[in-house]
Amino acid sequence: MFYEKLDWRYATKAMDPTRTVPADKIERIIEAARLAPTSSGLQPFKVILVTNPDLRARIAPVAWNQKQIVDGTALLVFAAWDNYTAERIDAFVDLTAQARGGLTDSLTAYYDKLKAGYLPRDPQVNHDHAARQAYIAMSFALMAAAEEEVDATPMEGFDPAAVDAILGLGELGLKSVLLLPLGYRDAGKDWLHGRAKVRRPRADFVIDRT
Repeated sequence: MFYEKLDWRYATKAMDPTRTVPADKIERIIEAARLAPTSSGLQPFKVILVTNPDLRARIAPVAWNQKQIVDGTALLVFAAWDNYTAERIDAFVDLTAQARGGLTDSLTAYYDKLKAGYLPRDPQVNHDHAARQAYIAMSFALMAAAEEEVDATPMEGFDPAAVDAILGLGELGLKSVLLLPLGYRDAGKDWLHGRAKVRRPRADFVIDRT
């Protein structure tokens, strides 16, 4: 059951470096992130798949030396656009036209209106908006990892500028916002393994207005 797997997952604190997540599982987790909804469908971020051990070893010290980064099989870096631009939005319009049988007046009008609202804004405001879309995609990746019974640990605790420099993201117009190591838990070393999942009960979580 899907919900049982959501209960099974937790933010794994220790991963087993001797176990490797199969490539097809990693690709399905990435596919879930690719299929996630985003504002106006723009997908204003990219996912960087880092499997190279040397690169992950360079990233770990600028991420509080969290060992899941090096002990896991792969690291997903969610990197948001540094800004919305006409070129980036137009590229999505072209992609949509290709997928849906051509450019229409309504499609053009919608994204022209979007550009009129986005392009004059401060770049930081636009980056922050793009970053929030990456969070949505990460949530889909976490659910897919649970479905695949792959451990995943979402991380904000890192130096984005340092990660950007290591991965060369600046020249791509990207800024890292989230890290997601993928691997298999090391039950013997993970202090959190086997502990009850703690969540507020529905009565303290949902406010009903019926």
